[in-house]
Amino acid sequence: MITKESISVGALDWFYRKVQAERETDKGPVILLHGIPSQSYSWRWLMPALAEQGMDAIAPDWIGHGFSAKPDKRDFAYTPDAYIQALGDLLDALEIQTCSIAVQGFLGSVGLQFALRNRDRLERLMIFNTPLSPSAKLPWKMQQWGIPLVGDMLTQDPLLIDRTLEGGSGFQISDDDLDIYRRPFLQTSSTGRSLVATIKNLQLPQATAEIAEGLKTWTKPTQIIWGMLDPWLDSAMVEPFASQSNVEWVKLPEAKHYPQEHWGEEIEPDLVTFLRRQFV
Repeated sequence: MITKESISVGALDWFYRKVQAERETDKGPVILLHGIPSQSYSWRWLMPALAEQGMDAIAPDWIGHGFSAKPDKRDFAYTPDAYIQALGDLLDALEIQTCSIAVQGFLGSVGLQFALRNRDRLERLMIFNTPLSPSAKLPWKMQQWGIPLVGDMLTQDPLLIDRTLEGGSGFQISDDDLDIYRRPFLQTSSTGRSLVATIKNLQLPQATAEIAEGLKTWTKPTQIIWGMLDPWLDSAMVEPFASQSNVEWVKLPEAKHYPQEHWGEEIEPDLVTFLRRQFV
């Protein structure tokens, strides 16, 4: 059963979803990090499967997103460095020393940067349609959210969730699920302002340059789960990294940018097998 939790870490209030392992295990928890403009709810199909296999799973809403705090940009910089520090502080507060991390989407780049800067804390890494090279660009749909005045107006429309998640995934999302995705935008205008701040400060060219260079020396077991019809990220950027001996590439021929949203049943066997496999 997925529970809803919250924790205050310094001045930041985090919301996260959690499942407890159904049996004792020596494996660290799996941390599931969502992309833009999603939230932890996107991992709902995979979390129970991890618990069934003896793994705790924690999916936080990034600061400024979902049901976590939406601090003013004067109080939280919304830069990769700010997010990386905040994530490390969250893991410390949850008393998680080592873990496996799954990342997805454009905010997933921050999760990759965290992994590369904290290699000793990582057991395994799972990458779902996340920018891996400087060739990655924010789609125009998202770039607009960072344009002065235009972005301020667009991000106050909760229907941007419908258009973005369905446009990126290529499938219709149920009204009940969309209601959960829209709710933060309906609750407070600060959700839109935080989204604008995230887009403006994502520093994607610098982040992807760091990622591409760091992955060259990455040796931890890694699984790439990739929607091959992603309209925003070309699978060609995966190929150089996927050739490394520590990397397994799972290709989803019909999936697009948010594979975990609609392809949980297809993903689950490969993900669980990877997490349970013994590596020498």
